[in-house]
Amino acid sequence: MSGVILALNTGSTSTKIGYYDSGVKVFEENILHDLEKLSGFDSVMEQESMRLSTITEFLVSKGIRFSEIDVVMARSGLVTPIETGVYEITDPLKEALRACRNGVHACNLCGLIAATIAGYANEERAGKGIPGVCRACIADPPMADEMIPEAKLGGIPEFRRRPLCHALNSRAVVRHYAEAEGRNPEDVTAIVAHIGGGTSVTLHSGGRIIDTNDALGGDGPLSTERAGTVPAFPLIEMCFSGKYTKEEIKRKLVGRGGAVAYFGTNDFRSIAEKAEAGDEEAAMFVEGFCLSIAKYIASLSADVSGKVDVIILTGGIAWNASLMEKISGRISFIAPVKVYPGGNEMDSLAENGYAVLSGKMPVKYYQGIQ
Repeated sequence: MSGVILALNTGSTSTKIGYYDSGVKVFEENILHDLEKLSGFDSVMEQESMRLSTITEFLVSKGIRFSEIDVVMARSGLVTPIETGVYEITDPLKEALRACRNGVHACNLCGLIAATIAGYANEERAGKGIPGVCRACIADPPMADEMIPEAKLGGIPEFRRRPLCHALNSRAVVRHYAEAEGRNPEDVTAIVAHIGGGTSVTLHSGGRIIDTNDALGGDGPLSTERAGTVPAFPLIEMCFSGKYTKEEIKRKLVGRGGAVAYFGTNDFRSIAEKAEAGDEEAAMFVEGFCLSIAKYIASLSADVSGKVDVIILTGGIAWNASLMEKISGRISFIAPVKVYPGGNEMDSLAENGYAVLSGKMPVKYYQGIQ
């Protein structure tokens, strides 16, 4: 692989920067932003200039010349309607990121910053007479909508199911599996469970994600920080009890649900250690956690009448072999189970960037809401 890729991932309190040269990761840095400085902004979208300066100053300190960068790959923001794949960051896409129609999150900044840095690279190239253009792209947006129509149907017309999943990593692990098996990813039918602070389960068929859960919208398995799908009537009673604001209810579902609600921590390792030491409450939670994920995996197999080639377990918690065995034991009757630990978002971005440079990955263009 030839070329230089700069990968960016803006999180709520940090920014990850990855630099790849000829397919080799030269460095990956996670820059933590000062919380007091962040609190001075009314909205995360106001942090664009500050984050850009932080990134450019860091690159200069590493001796990076912008003109050497061939592609800036950015974590995608919350935009829809959109398919999976790689998208050039054009004006319509930037407008969608700024509009935050589907939620305000630091990831919406990433594409905007990437486009600016690519602009710097092209200015330097033009000034030095260096041929070629640096491109700025996003890959596999989390709200990529390729769900089959019947999977979008909610119990009442107002409640349409929407996708929000770990599309970037889940697509990457399917590609890795297909490569190891000598198969085309589009010919693989796979269910991927990305298990971390939030958990998403995706069904891949024909190179598309045809069903998944809204991992940030109160849908799916419970996780370390999220309640997942909860019984509706008790939720209604809580909403009208007068004890909580709208935002407090949302935080109970996303951010303070799951393990945080039971144990006051999102550190699943400590809960698993308690369970192994004989703590009955922790042991029960671990069993319920695994069952919740297994149930959702099994439910997605119904979309394809059980004809699944592989089930892949991935994400940060996939490093826990004992937990993966518990989940695997419940769903291995459907298909063979493979474990690909970690999120690997930066490497996945780089893989997509090199696929663009080699011409293996067609670049798409966001058209906005038609």
